[in-house]
Amino acid sequence: MKNHRYAAWVLATCVMAATTPARAQSQPDPDRVLNPAQPDVTLVNLPTSMRIPLHRGSFRLSHRFSRPLGQGDFTDLVQDAFGFDSSANIGIEFRYGLMRGLQIGVYRTNDRTIEFFGQYSAVQQGERMPLSIDAYAAVDGTDNFTDSYTPVLGAIVSRTIGRHAALYAEPMWVNNSNPLPKEVVDDNDTFLVGLGARLRIRPSVYLVYEAVPRVGGYEPGGMQQSFAIERRAGGHLFQLNFSNGTGSAWSQLARGGPGTGDWYIGFNLSRKFF
Repeated sequence: MKNHRYAAWVLATCVMAATTPARAQSQPDPDRVLNPAQPDVTLVNLPTSMRIPLHRGSFRLSHRFSRPLGQGDFTDLVQDAFGFDSSANIGIEFRYGLMRGLQIGVYRTNDRTIEFFGQYSAVQQGERMPLSIDAYAAVDGTDNFTDSYTPVLGAIVSRTIGRHAALYAEPMWVNNSNPLPKEVVDDNDTFLVGLGARLRIRPSVYLVYEAVPRVGGYEPGGMQQSFAIERRAGGHLFQLNFSNGTGSAWSQLARGGPGTGDWYIGFNLSRKFF
C-alpha cells in the first residue's frame, strides 16, 4: 500500500513539473512582447517609453556626419558620398533592465562626453490610463566624465495609437547647459520640451520626426529637429536620419543646432537583446 502511495506521489510530482513550464510559457513577460507602434528605445535622439525587460539589454550606435548637405553643388555632394566621407559625431549606448520598469544606461560620444541615465516606467497606458509616463534622470560629463557636468531631470509622456503610431512630449530641465564660466553668464540652465512622433507605414518601416524646442533659460542657436526613415528586422533597427544639428547628448541638444539652415545626414543602428 505504501509503495502505491509513493508511486502516486512521484507521478503527481512529475506531472506538476512537466506542466509548470508550459503554464509559464503561456504567460510571457509583457515587456518582451513587441509593440509595433514603439519598436525602439529612442526616436532619433530623444528616448521613448519602451521598457527594457528585467536583466535584458539593448545597444545603439549613432552617427551624425558633419558635412552640411547644402555645401557646394550636387557633384560635390556625390563626391563626398552624400556626407558619409566627413567626420562624424559618433555615439555608443548600452541600456540594461535593472528592475521591472527600471532601466539604466550609459552613452558616450567621440568628443569624450559620457552620459549616465536612468528611466522608470511610473504609469503605463491601458484601458483606464490614456498615457504612459516615465520619470527620467541623467548626467553627462565632458572629458570622459571628469569635467563640466550637466544634470538632467524630466519626464517622458507618450501615447501609442493602435499598432501604427506613437506620440511623445518630454519636458526636461538641463542644468549647466552654458559652456561659459558660471561667473559671466546670466542663464546656466535650459528648460526644453522634446516633441516626437513615429508612424508605421509598412509592417516593418517607419517615419520618425522629433524637435527639441527650448522654452526657457539658455537657448543659443536654433531649435534642433530631425526626421528619419527606418526599418525593423527582428531585434535590429536601422534608421537613416536628417537633422539641422549634430548634437545627440542632452547638453548638446540643449544648446541647439547652429542656426545656419544647414542639414546633416546620419544614422542609428540599434539591437535589442530580448
